[in-house]
Amino acid sequence: MKTLYKKPESLNDIVTHYCPGCGHGIVHRLIAEVIDELNIREKTIGVAPVGCAVLAYNYFNFDVTEAAHGRAPAVATGIKRALPDNFVFSYQGDGDLAAIGTGEIIHAANRSENISVVFVNNTVYGMTGGQMAPTTLVGQKTLTSPGGRSSCTAGNPVKVCELLAPLEGVKYLYRGAVSSPSKINTVKKAIKQSFEIQLAGGGFSLVEILAQCPTYWGMTPCESVKHIETELVKTFPLGEIKKWKKE
Repeated sequence: MKTLYKKPESLNDIVTHYCPGCGHGIVHRLIAEVIDELNIREKTIGVAPVGCAVLAYNYFNFDVTEAAHGRAPAVATGIKRALPDNFVFSYQGDGDLAAIGTGEIIHAANRSENISVVFVNNTVYGMTGGQMAPTTLVGQKTLTSPGGRSSCTAGNPVKVCELLAPLEGVKYLYRGAVSSPSKINTVKKAIKQSFEIQLAGGGFSLVEILAQCPTYWGMTPCESVKHIETELVKTFPLGEIKKWKKE
C-alpha cells in the first residue's frame, strides 16, 4: 500500500495540552510539515513565549526555547544574530504579540530582523483565563468585558498586519485562517513563503493565523469554526497584506 500521509518528523508523538477544538494543534502540524519539506529541522530554533503555546518545546522535534511574555521577537533576534546560519522563528499569540510584546514586534519588524513570526490570533487571552485581548472583537464577551468589548472605552481591535505593513523593514505579511481544509492549505503555503524568505536572507516576515478558541468563546468546536468564517474575517480580512518583492 502507498503511504499518503504520516506524522511529520518535526513533531513529537505526544498528546498536547490544548483544549478540544483548539487551532494551535493544526498550526503546529503545518509548521512541522514545512520544516520537513525544507529539510531544515536540524538547524531550526523556535521561540515560544508565555501563552497557550508555552509548552511548544514538548511538541516540536527540534530546538525550542522559551521567552518571557511578549519578548519572543527580542529573543529570536539575539539567537539569529548569534547563530545566523540557523533558522529562527517565533510562535506567538495575540495577547502576547499585540499587547505586552507590541514594542518588540514593531522594532524587530522595523529593523527587518531576518526572522519569521507565526502569529496565532484567537482574539482572547487563552492561557490566563479568557480576558479581553487587543484583538478581541467589538461586542465580544470575555472575562474582563462581560458586556462585550466597547470601542468607546477599549478602542477597536488591533490589526497587526496592517499596523506593520507601512514599515520598510517588513518584507512579507499574510493573514489566513485554519477554519477549512482549503484555508489550511493556503496558510501552509504562506508559512512556507515566510520561511523561504528567511532562508534567502530576505528579512522580517509574519504570518497571522485566525484560529478557534471554543473554550473561551463559549462555543462548540464546530460553532467556533463557523465563527471565524462569519465574524472574524469581517474585522481581519484574509489574504496577502504585503507581498514579498525580491531585491
